[in-house]
Amino acid sequence: MIHPSAIIEEGAKIGDNVTIGANVYVSKNAVIEDDCTIMQGAIIDGKTFIGRGTKIFYNAVIGSIPQDLKYKGEESELIIGQNNLIREFTLINPGTEGGGGKTVIGDNNLLMGYVHVAHDCKIGNNCILANAATLAGHVELGDFVVIGGMTPIHQFVRIGDYAMIAGASAVSQDIPPYCLAEGNRAVLRGLNITGLRRRLGREAIDTLKSAYKELFMSGKPLKEVAQKLAKSEDEHIRKLAQFVLETKRGIPFRGE
Repeated sequence: MIHPSAIIEEGAKIGDNVTIGANVYVSKNAVIEDDCTIMQGAIIDGKTFIGRGTKIFYNAVIGSIPQDLKYKGEESELIIGQNNLIREFTLINPGTEGGGGKTVIGDNNLLMGYVHVAHDCKIGNNCILANAATLAGHVELGDFVVIGGMTPIHQFVRIGDYAMIAGASAVSQDIPPYCLAEGNRAVLRGLNITGLRRRLGREAIDTLKSAYKELFMSGKPLKEVAQKLAKSEDEHIRKLAQFVLETKRGIPFRGE
């Protein structure tokens, strides 16, 4: 099911039951697994791997060279997992030598229209990036992260599992797992309660509430509290505390 106007370079590997629409371009180094759909006008460039069941919508540009002046033409790669929805006019770049040469996107993600994922980013599974969300280079998202529309994320920022960033925010520091952040510049506003209720029970959420208050509202030294909580028997508390201990860009709480 390949439209006659599509350009598929020799060497490209196309799986079974793949639909490729009109005026699509697929590079010789691309791999498209079974059951994928590539819609009209999309470009699949460079060394790009697209996992089974992924749908790429009209005029998306996937795998074009990084927008990084340090990039000198070295081999780089874009790896996209299974069952992703990549909507219209989204731009995703591969990696650079300085970031390990790979941009990696997991499974079951929704990237809405005009999203940009820059070089060397790492996106987990089941994330939602709303319209025109922008990830600069080397950004890392955990699983079940939600990024609101029109929100830019600064390079090298990490956002933990189950975190949510409100729309029209600007994120320049790390956002811990389970947390909600908003504003320009974005600061923590509490836990992502709505998201957590979809995945965790009431007892687990109440435990996280207590840990959040101790970390960010007690006035005690942040790293000192995190070191204590890192010894907790609760896996969610340990994950939250360990993220705080490992941050390189800092945590934006109380406007800091």
